[in-house]
Amino acid sequence: MFAVLLFEGWTTHEVDAAKTRSPCTSPAPDAVVDGKGPVVGINRNGIQTGSMPARTVALTFDGGPDPVWTPRLLDLLRSNQARATFFLYGSQAARYPELVRRIRAEGHEIGSNTYTGAVLGEASSPRFSTELDLTQTALAGAADLNTTLLRMPRTTSADTLCGKEWRAARQAAARGYVLVTADKATRKPAQGLIRQFSQTATAFQKTQRLLANPSVDRFTTVSDGLDLTPYTPVSTIARWQGEALLWGTSAGRSFSTAMTWILGIAGGLGVLRLALLAFFARAHVRRLERFRPGAPWLREVVEPVTVLVPAYNEEAGIESTVLSLLDSTHPELQIIVIDDGSTDRTAQIAEGIGDPRVEVIRKPNGGKAAALNTGLARTRHEIVVMVDADTVFERDAIHRLVQPLAHPAVGAVSGNTKVGNRRGLLAKWQHMEYCFGFNLDRRMFEVLECMTTVPGAIGAFRRDALLGLGGVSDDTLAEDTDVTMALWRAGWRVLYEESAVAWTEVPTSLRQLWRQRYRWCYGTLQAMWKHRGAVLGVGTAGRFGRRGLTYLALFQVVLPLLAPVIDVYALYGVLFLDPLTSAAVWLAFFGAQVVSAGYALRLDGERRRTLWSMPLQIFVYRQLMYLVVIQSVVALLLGTRLKWHRMRRSGTAAEQIGGPDPYKSLPTR
Repeated sequence: MFAVLLFEGWTTHEVDAAKTRSPCTSPAPDAVVDGKGPVVGINRNGIQTGSMPARTVALTFDGGPDPVWTPRLLDLLRSNQARATFFLYGSQAARYPELVRRIRAEGHEIGSNTYTGAVLGEASSPRFSTELDLTQTALAGAADLNTTLLRMPRTTSADTLCGKEWRAARQAAARGYVLVTADKATRKPAQGLIRQFSQTATAFQKTQRLLANPSVDRFTTVSDGLDLTPYTPVSTIARWQGEALLWGTSAGRSFSTAMTWILGIAGGLGVLRLALLAFFARAHVRRLERFRPGAPWLREVVEPVTVLVPAYNEEAGIESTVLSLLDSTHPELQIIVIDDGSTDRTAQIAEGIGDPRVEVIRKPNGGKAAALNTGLARTRHEIVVMVDADTVFERDAIHRLVQPLAHPAVGAVSGNTKVGNRRGLLAKWQHMEYCFGFNLDRRMFEVLECMTTVPGAIGAFRRDALLGLGGVSDDTLAEDTDVTMALWRAGWRVLYEESAVAWTEVPTSLRQLWRQRYRWCYGTLQAMWKHRGAVLGVGTAGRFGRRGLTYLALFQVVLPLLAPVIDVYALYGVLFLDPLTSAAVWLAFFGAQVVSAGYALRLDGERRRTLWSMPLQIFVYRQLMYLVVIQSVVALLLGTRLKWHRMRRSGTAAEQIGGPDPYKSLPTR
């Protein structure tokens, strides 16, 4: 797509267009200036010139074909039974091949005016060849012809073939071209002449007057008046290349036009999304202030809780995870560590903690869903909290997490996952994503009653709600998203408790990050397809399907798929359109993102100085996430079965706890 846009931009807006001629440092040769006429050929006999016979006029039109004036000129010539020579831009011929075919079908002659109208004397050697060769390719595709006539842009009479233009003229003649200039304005039509026009309203009027001149007997083409051979045969390969050029030009033009609309729509959606996130985040804060734990109309949940910790080769962080759970302020906990066939010391470390509240279950490796179901079968309490073994919890996290379950319609609660290991730029980018992306989205989802995911790092569930679903499904690689969507379809509500904070360890290498996000995205796509029927549901399930699934489809699938194209088009605007306008629009949108990200950090009680990394995040990190979505969609469409990729842990999830800026449980009013 970038190649198509680049070609479209070059042919339409002519970067490095070479449109200005340098002053002539040497005159045109005497044989040209004092020759017989404005048509110049160079062969083994030297410079040959020619002019039109008396009372014969060759009308020539430069540029085009123009969609407005070329048809009018053709109609005028037909009504006067006159023929003319059209020197066409190859880029315009590729854009309007039907006009090229009409010109030839009505008996007129076609010559080359280069591809973009570049001054050949100022063009580099590669561009010189490109300007001439692409024009021939376009004409071969449009009208199956290969012209021998060339009018060099910014030349009029023969004496303008001076300096650099004469050197370019000799190079063109060596390629087999006959150079066609025009007679000076002082020459009378009765003497015979070649008249040069553009394709404009003024040229149309001058052509009308010249066609009515009684001193002219014949209006014909350049080759007919001088007995030249205007065309050479076109090979099959050249014809195919021409058709490919026409197709590429059409695709580029259509793509550019479509992108103008897509850019406006996507930009509008992006701004709307930012506004909605900010609006619903504020609404979520007001809701928390009214219904925070301890409110008189909601009882405090103090029932015992079972915590399930599935673990596979988590020896680096399992001890920190379990110890943070044991330090919880919640009155009674049952902690079940399910060792899913680990090959390291995960189970031994968990057993060595020596607390009676901790139970370790060993089982053969079967995946996270199977491990959770094994633990679910051993739970003693009606409230189940599922956590990851690389996560460390604040002391009040479990107690705060289960409070929304005081409402009997609530089946699950999502906690607030924050990045613990923030050292390094990659980790900082993920910290920004967790605050600005995941957590801000969850605030909106709760207000709209369409929470899409209770994260595996920290989530609370009613035991009977999970059992009603048949446990945790292993149909997808995103079992947390799958079970959340299933709860909505079963009639349960899912909420977000932003004050229940868990510190998780994020990938510290691009390879690990790619694997993690690929699995997340692939699994989410699987879950969306599995629960697509919710869109047509009623009640709670229908609200979730039409709001949550639509949001995911638009902003987590379609927009990331279009985003690279939009970025490429933004670059196109800077290169080929008005760079200041393009840059201003991009900076305005970026500014809106920074403001929204700053608000998200404030709501999460985080330092806003992290915003310095956001420009790099947009240029590097976000592109990586786009590629992840593209690969996931392609893999899903091709039916690829993705394997589980485990991230190597370093036990650094607790780095941020106890730091200089501890988490604030609720934002101030």
